[in-house]
Amino acid sequence: MKLQRLTIIGVGLIGGSFALKLKQLGLVSEVVGYGHRVANLQKALELGVIDCFETDLAKAVTDADLVVLSVPIGVIGELYAQMQPHLAAHTIVTDVGSAKGSVIADVTQALGYCPTQFIPGHPIAGREKSGVEAVEADLYINHRVILTPSEQTDTQALERVKTLWSAVGANVSVMTAQFHDEIFAATSHLPHMLAFALVDMLNEHDELGNVFQYTAGGFRDFTRIASSDATMWRDIAVHNAEAIAKWLKEYQAELTRLTQLIENRDAETLFRLFSEAKAARDKHIINK
Repeated sequence: MKLQRLTIIGVGLIGGSFALKLKQLGLVSEVVGYGHRVANLQKALELGVIDCFETDLAKAVTDADLVVLSVPIGVIGELYAQMQPHLAAHTIVTDVGSAKGSVIADVTQALGYCPTQFIPGHPIAGREKSGVEAVEADLYINHRVILTPSEQTDTQALERVKTLWSAVGANVSVMTAQFHDEIFAATSHLPHMLAFALVDMLNEHDELGNVFQYTAGGFRDFTRIASSDATMWRDIAVHNAEAIAKWLKEYQAELTRLTQLIENRDAETLFRLFSEAKAARDKHIINK
């Protein structure tokens, strides 16, 4: 099961943490980093995340057993088309993007088909801080990784990627891309949109002055994810737009209902709403 050559396209927190743990476990002989910023690649080399790096894509992916695309989801299709002529027949390609349907569609459009060796993936272990300096070998322990194979996906390639993610400590689930995008629009993408919107709203109200100096734990906990990478979340919003817009509208309707309850000072219904929400969270998240 050991990889002879692993190539990380875009060496940062997600791909770098995966590579570093595989190295520690002795499950890869050589890790190659690829990117355009030599300083970042040099830093990854100094930190022991990669063993060498290339700025030539063809050289980076040649003879690789596994290629991990840890790049903005909007460029995956084009990037796959560029590297496809240089991939060996046995090379497996996976990505780490937060939206899967658009990635599969973009790759299929770029190539004219969906490769059997392509395993779309989504590790649920991101943080508001990114970059190779944030790499952590144990990042994936007890975190979930979702794989969304297409109808063309080779089952042996899928099993190999599952095994590697399991080896670094992840709990691996397999589902369709459509189901994935619906779930994460509601549970991940929506909270990020709300956090960005709240901070943006307060930042624009001059009558409050520097309101952020008065924030306490609740505000900071809720808005922590608004410190996430803007480019990544722009791409997620665009590439999972339909599902995100659907759940924003659902939340908007809930806010309208809540506004009416507060305006009406409906204490009984408010208490019931808050109690039911608390019970649901305590059952499914706190005690999980």
